Amino acid sequence: MKQVSTLFLKIAVILIGIPILALCIFLVPKLGDLAAQLLPEAAYIKYLVWIVFYASAIPFYFALYQAFKLLRYIDKNEAFSQISVKALMKIKYCAVTISVLHVLVLPLFYLFTEIDDAPGVIFVGLLVPFASMVIAVFAAVLQKLLQEAIDIKSENDLTV
Repeated sequence: MKQVSTLFLKIAVILIGIPILALCIFLVPKLGDLAAQLLPEAAYIKYLVWIVFYASAIPFYFALYQAFKLLRYIDKNEAFSQISVKALMKIKYCAVTISVLHVLVLPLFYLFTEIDDAPGVIFVGLLVPFASMVIAVFAAVLQKLLQEAIDIKSENDLTV
């Protein structure tokens, strides 16, 4: 049963990465061009958009890799180990990095809001940083719980 559930989660991790890859290939260049069209006096903004989105894809895929490693540790019955805690810590740092990068882009969303007169665009710009921070907090809580469980386990091993 455990192998089936971790297999399902491994497939889900892979399937999560595919749409982001498609967005990076097809949507990010169009977003950069759109930013350059909306702000013709700052045509370099296109490259800023590309840098931020592609730079945030790197920690995203690194976090997916760490999640995949964590699932392998569960398969090997090494879930309650320091390597699992380190994987959760890396996932947390990746989520914080993604959130910070997308917060840096929020002034662009404000400029788009001013041009199009659509205040809902700012809320769309807040989705990724908010979701990333939720993941970071969740990973931090899991990391702390796992570390406490490992400490309790090591205390019990020493008393026996």
